Amino acid sequence: MTTNDLAAAIVPLYARSTGAYDRQRGRDLFEREWLERFVAAMPANGPGRHVLDLGCGMGEPIARWLIGQGLAVTGVDAAAGMIDLCRERFPEHDWPGHEWIVADMRRLELTRRFGGILAWDSFFHLAPDDQRAMFPVFARHAADGAALMFTSGPSAGEAIGQWQGPVRRGAIEVFAGRRAPRKLRTSTPASPDGARSAQIRGPSCNCTAGC
Repeated sequence: MTTNDLAAAIVPLYARSTGAYDRQRGRDLFEREWLERFVAAMPANGPGRHVLDLGCGMGEPIARWLIGQGLAVTGVDAAAGMIDLCRERFPEHDWPGHEWIVADMRRLELTRRFGGILAWDSFFHLAPDDQRAMFPVFARHAADGAALMFTSGPSAGEAIGQWQGPVRRGAIEVFAGRRAPRKLRTSTPASPDGARSAQIRGPSCNCTAGC
């Protein structure tokens, strides 16, 4: 299978394996350190307290943790079964202020902006050209001073794993050519004006995260 074939297979894979993913996805929140950094980088007021969670899955553990921090969450996932689980777990009458949308992040066109944009363990499934094309999508949905965090690889390339079938994880050159990935904060040409990025690889993150 080609890179594009593997990338295109991701949504159908998660759509048919929603129940298995829900059972197997850990709830221990090994991502907490990164999420705390993300929330700390968000603006303090207004739309700054609203997170756009791209590839939100079934809403646990990440969206639930964000909600527990007093943040409003708009979760987006292309697998309808994942969004069904989010709506079951966070019904509007009990959890007002949150929204769960079935949509492809690559073609997202919401009419509002967010203080935090998160693409944890979702961005890296996209084909390289689609990853590059996501930065204008991020910019369209970013409020002033917004925090952007996504997981990627430490350098351009891809790896193929197995979970209910072949799973592609890839990285583009967004981080390529940089010095050792420790506490690096700079602007990236593809990022919204003023956006900050950092990459650190370690036990708190199964791959490289940027915020």
